[in-house]
Amino acid sequence: MPDTTTPTAPTAPISPDAPAGCPERPLRIATVQTQAVPGDIPANVAQAAELIREAARAGARLVLFAEKILSGYEPELIRTDPVKYAVQPGDPRLAPIAEACRETGTAAIVGAAVRDGADLRVSALVLGPDGGFVTRYDKQHLFKSEREHYRPGTAGCTLELDGWRLGLGVCYDSGFPEHARAAALDGCHAYLVGALFSMGHGHHESRTWFPARALDNTLYTVLANHIGHTGGWHTCGGSAVWGPDGRLIAEASEDRRELVVVDLDPAVLRHTRATEPLLADLARAAAHPPTPRAHFTLA
Repeated sequence: MPDTTTPTAPTAPISPDAPAGCPERPLRIATVQTQAVPGDIPANVAQAAELIREAARAGARLVLFAEKILSGYEPELIRTDPVKYAVQPGDPRLAPIAEACRETGTAAIVGAAVRDGADLRVSALVLGPDGGFVTRYDKQHLFKSEREHYRPGTAGCTLELDGWRLGLGVCYDSGFPEHARAAALDGCHAYLVGALFSMGHGHHESRTWFPARALDNTLYTVLANHIGHTGGWHTCGGSAVWGPDGRLIAEASEDRRELVVVDLDPAVLRHTRATEPLLADLARAAAHPPTPRAHFTLA
C-alpha cells in the first residue's frame, strides 16, 4: 500500500485575489481501487466497508472509490432491474458503509448507479465521518454509451472537510477543463474523481487529463479507478494523486487491489499558488472586458 506524505515546501503568501485561502493543516486521504462483483451490491458494500476500515487504520480522513463500484460499471445489467442493481440514498444495503464511516470517523465518496424517480444517474454518494448521508453528486458529462441509460446531473458539488474544499467529479467530467475550473473558482483545493479508465486510450486520457486539471487550477487531483473487467471494459487501475503543480505524487498498480494514502499539504498548495498564480491572474482577467479577436486569411 503506497503511503506518501507530500514534502513540505517553503511557505509563501498566497495572493489575496485567489478564490480562497489555504487550509491550516494537512488532510490525509485514501483513493481505492478494487474489483467489483458484477451486480452484487451486498458483496461490494462489504468490500467497501472493509477498505474504509483499512484506510482509517492508515490515518485517512476520507476514502474515494471508483465510479459505480457498488454494482460494477455494468450498464446493461443495471438497466434490466434498477431496483436490484441501483441504489438510493438511505438504501438499507448501504448500512455497512455507514457503520464503517461512523466507527472510524472517516468520510467516504462511493460511486453508484442511483435511482432518481424514473431516471437513473451515475452518482457519487457522500457519507460523513458520522456515517450520515451528506449529499449525492450526479455525473454531469455522460460518455456516449451512457446517454441511452442515464440522465446527466445539473449541478457541481463542493465538500468541506477539515478546512479543505473538495470538488467532485465522475470519470468523463474530468475530460472537460471547465468542470475542474468551476471547482477551483468555487475555492476548491482538490478535485476528486471516481472513474472507469480502460487499458490503452483510457489510460492515456487519465495521464493527460489529471495532471492538466491540477496545473491549470493549482489544485490537487485524485483519481480512483477500477481494476479487472467490468461492463465490457478491461480497466487499467492506476489510481493516483497529482500535486497542484501537475506532478504525480503516488499511484497504484494496474491490476491489484490497493489503497493509495496521501497527505494533501497546505504548505505545498500555498507555495504552488504563489509561484503559479493562474487562478489569481484569471480573476484579474475576468475583471476586464474581452479583447477583440483579429482574423486574417492567408493567400
